[in-house]
Amino acid sequence: MPLWIIASVFAAFMQNLRFLLQRQLKVTTLSTGGATWARFAFAVPCVAVVLLAYKALSAQDWPVPGVGYWRFVAIGALAQMLATACVVALFARRNFYVGITLKKSEVILTALIGLVVLGEAVSPPVLLAIAVGFAGVLALSDPPGDTGLPWTARVFNAASGYGLASGLLFGVSAVCYRGATLALEGGDAPLRAAVALVTATIVQSVTLGVYLALREPGEITRVAHAWRICALTGLTSMLGSLAWFTAFALQTAAYVKAVGQIELVFTFLFSAFWLREKTSRNEVIGIALIVVSIALVFWAAWPG
Repeated sequence: MPLWIIASVFAAFMQNLRFLLQRQLKVTTLSTGGATWARFAFAVPCVAVVLLAYKALSAQDWPVPGVGYWRFVAIGALAQMLATACVVALFARRNFYVGITLKKSEVILTALIGLVVLGEAVSPPVLLAIAVGFAGVLALSDPPGDTGLPWTARVFNAASGYGLASGLLFGVSAVCYRGATLALEGGDAPLRAAVALVTATIVQSVTLGVYLALREPGEITRVAHAWRICALTGLTSMLGSLAWFTAFALQTAAYVKAVGQIELVFTFLFSAFWLREKTSRNEVIGIALIVVSIALVFWAAWPG
């Protein structure tokens, strides 16, 4: 089995664990900004240790940033930071499973962004997946129960906005991170992935840390007090991100995100058996449609 597939599946599992931990931080202790920052701040030392250790063991020279590297890293880091904040904010509005499923619009959007930015072609099955996935997102966006509101008000709400925004932003970050790993000259895929990840994570930690210090006084202290869960969040973030970056260094972003949709299976298991959450009929229909769209993208992306 190709390394990029193994890395994508592992990344999806770690990402699911990380979102579960961030959900816990959001609903019990921290603000959206605090739960988002915890992921990056606690991941920095973990990533740095892994990078230095791998560099020493592999005895490779440091990769040299090429044309466009810093632009890809900056845009990707900002997009991922905002996307994470959208997902954390969404957890306060819908259940865990639906929140992650709404976020999964990223696989379709990644294919489109990859075409525009990196020139990666989009096949007809992916175009069909876009239509099916959009229908699924509309179904998921309709809150359960009879709210007495018009259909448009029920569908186009804050939850759907957060979900679609996170999907778009995660798509941007995926394509930019692949561009960053390709813009590094020298070194093997894991080393280039680790270098790009360290750079992006430092940018995210500093940027969001300054924002919290200026706009949310005391939130950094609350993050420090919740260090046990935050440390686990940083560890799972580091493991997942390193796997994502490695996969991006080996394969196009659309392929990687297609395989990464196995996260939905992990999410369902956590939601059903750990969180004991239930889904409505509309949510089941929406999830089914998005799974179909994911299957179409997976079929189009599978090598050979």
